Order: sequence, then structure tokens, then C-alpha cells
Amino acid sequence: MKIIQHVTVKQVLTEKSKQTLLDSFSEKMEQAKRECDQLTFQLKKLEKTNISNEMRQQYKKEIEKRKDKLKILGFQIEQVHTLPLGSELKEKEVQALLEVNVGDDWSDFLEERTIIVTDGFVTEIR
Repeated sequence: MKIIQHVTVKQVLTEKSKQTLLDSFSEKMEQAKRECDQLTFQLKKLEKTNISNEMRQQYKKEIEKRKDKLKILGFQIEQVHTLPLGSELKEKEVQALLEVNVGDDWSDFLEERTIIVTDGFVTEIR
């Protein structure tokens, strides 16, 4: 019989992965800034016409979402800078298909499984 089990994938922080993370966060920050600027521009353009207060509030809410995202991304960048090399960061969870046979030790299937990835290569399976 086959069962599905959740497996945690962790990334070991190296210089290369640290730079990749920082680049990713920076790219997301730039995107959020562009979206914020675009929404602000559209709001100013629409305010010249008669727009409802509800629509104005919706634009302001979306702008605030982007600003909050910028704050979170800034915090994440700070955290990456403070983490020592060799730290394990949870990247994601995947599902694994395991074969269960009569006579297997059930406690082996209850243990949480983890895949450790270093610079894109699997280095350990726990």
C-alpha cells in the first residue's frame, strides 16, 4: 500500500543561496514599488474625475497593501543579512509517496522527513 507523507525541504544558507535570496527579495521590492507608484498615479488621475469614495478607499487600501509588503520584504532582507552561513531555512513542503508493507515498523512512518538542499543539490535526507 502507498501513503502520502509531507516532507519539509530546507535550504542551507551559503554565499550563493544568500545572494539568490537577496536578489529575489530585491526584485519583489522593485515590483511592489512599481505597483504602488502605478496605483498612486491611477488614483491621482481618477481624482480629477468624479470617483466614488468607495473606489478611492479601495485604491488607498491596495497602496497600503503594497507598502506593508515593502516593509516585510525589508525586514526579510535584514534577517538574511544577520543569518550565519550554514543556517537551514525552510523553503517549502512537498509530498512524498511511501510504500507501506505488512510487518513494517509504523513509527518509521510517523517521523518527520526532511530534505536538505545546498546550492540546488540534495545533500541529505533525514
